[in-house]
Amino acid sequence: MVHEVRNQSTVSTFILVGFSEFPHLQAPLFLLFLSIYTVTLVGNLGIIVIIRINHKLQTPMYFFLSHLSFLDICYSSVFMSKLLDLLVVEDRTISFNGRMTQFFFICMFVITEMFMLAVMAYDRFVAVCNPLLYTVAMSHKLCALLVAGTYMWGGLCSVTLTYSLYSAILSVSSSDPSFSQMACFIISTFNEVFRLLIIMASYVFIVASVSRMPSKGGLRKAFTTCTSHLTDSSIFHEIILALYCMPHSKSSWLLVKVATALNTVMIPMLNPLIYSLKNKDVKETVRRLIHTKLHSLYLKFR
Repeated sequence: MVHEVRNQSTVSTFILVGFSEFPHLQAPLFLLFLSIYTVTLVGNLGIIVIIRINHKLQTPMYFFLSHLSFLDICYSSVFMSKLLDLLVVEDRTISFNGRMTQFFFICMFVITEMFMLAVMAYDRFVAVCNPLLYTVAMSHKLCALLVAGTYMWGGLCSVTLTYSLYSAILSVSSSDPSFSQMACFIISTFNEVFRLLIIMASYVFIVASVSRMPSKGGLRKAFTTCTSHLTDSSIFHEIILALYCMPHSKSSWLLVKVATALNTVMIPMLNPLIYSLKNKDVKETVRRLIHTKLHSLYLKFR
């Protein structure tokens, strides 16, 4: 979203423009984003609950997936809470500290999710290339350390980026903000390149291992194991690439705004669908929960 700063010498308040220049679209956009946010919450909470209650899903892969769903809930909630508010209220101001806090949490959840996807790629590499040693190699302690590491790295990068933005805003009228801009560029580039290297290296080894499998059954199983994660990672990059390749002219500014918002809320909504549509255990758990609920309702109103 676009914002303006009120009183640059002593920055205290931001005016969030949002979609205010298109008043006739605010009601439809509110309903659209509210619907997407509702589906996101239900889907990701559902994934977490299903993983908790189904003992077959107590594996490293689903341990990471539950944290991915948690990050999707947090990320979309931080962003959507203010976006929905902007579409229904006239007061579009946000305090400087409030804006910095929102920026901090968005950066933390985005960076943590980026590396959670990288960790999941490594998990798929171990599962395909060393299936007999999978439970030993991906021990509970290692999984906990990998997850803790992603959260710590996300938090550290977010602190650095938030401080850089804070310094850049305060230095607009007093000094050169190039150092803060360079810090943001270096951190963003390093994170993206390092994450891509992990994912690409994992899948290079996976492809090499799969190509040596003699049986079609093993090939199919390995492909199914990686499909969900590969689809998720591909969508993540394709949406971002399409967004940044979009022309940022004045005539396309509304499209850029909508695409940015959809990019923020669409991926968290799609993740539960991607990881559940082809999973028999997840679908069976959902069917069992629905059957149990319907049976209890039947007994209640009988």
